[in-house]
Amino acid sequence: MPSLQDMRTRTKEAGLMKLDKLIASRQRIPDCTFPIPVRELCERYERLYTGCVNDCLRELTLMNQDLPSSIMPLRDEMTVCGEAFTVKSAPNVMIEGEMTFRAQMLDDFKPEGVVVWDTSEDTEGSLWGGVMTATAKSKGIRGAVIAGGIRDTKQILQQEFPIFYKYRTSNGSLGRCMITHYQIPIRIGKVTVRPGDIIFGDIDGVLCIPREIAYDVLLRAEGVERNEIDIFKWVHQGDTISEIIEKGGYF
Repeated sequence: MPSLQDMRTRTKEAGLMKLDKLIASRQRIPDCTFPIPVRELCERYERLYTGCVNDCLRELTLMNQDLPSSIMPLRDEMTVCGEAFTVKSAPNVMIEGEMTFRAQMLDDFKPEGVVVWDTSEDTEGSLWGGVMTATAKSKGIRGAVIAGGIRDTKQILQQEFPIFYKYRTSNGSLGRCMITHYQIPIRIGKVTVRPGDIIFGDIDGVLCIPREIAYDVLLRAEGVERNEIDIFKWVHQGDTISEIIEKGGYF
């Protein structure tokens, strides 16, 4: 017969919330590799457009991979693709330690990355500016997606750095917000972005392509784009709608 202490221990263990599976699911960071170099993968994505890639994600029943439509490029022609380097910040009046943590984060920037910044819906501060742009470029970062504010816009434009953002303000970040984490899973809008996921942005917004399927999605999207070349040709040569559909076209 179990002792009273044993019974108490079992009762306590039974009452504990079991979160291992949830933690593993929510905090998972993909580590798979691609059959081609990352730079080649990114450059091939940048020759596509987000509408085509989004349709391919839909085929896989992934309907919520687009970041909020309020996040748009600083210039219409800006296109970027790279591995997600995630950053999380939040409004905060504290300043002490912020610059040290920011410097640590900047040191960890890696080539072929795209900085993806969750600002916790901040509406007052700028999280990115001219010096951040110069530093990112020196580290081989391909671009940045800021779910919040930027400043030093002229300096960013002069450096021809692809950046996607929500608003501009002269407000600096110190005393208004603090970086709390980086290289962790973050959530922006409906989308969970994990470090290493593939981020692709153009004039129509920003997509997060899960790393595990990014190469297969690339191949499918390239095939769709080749098919669309034929569809445009059929339209221009005057084929009827029925003829185009019979040949595998769509509208």
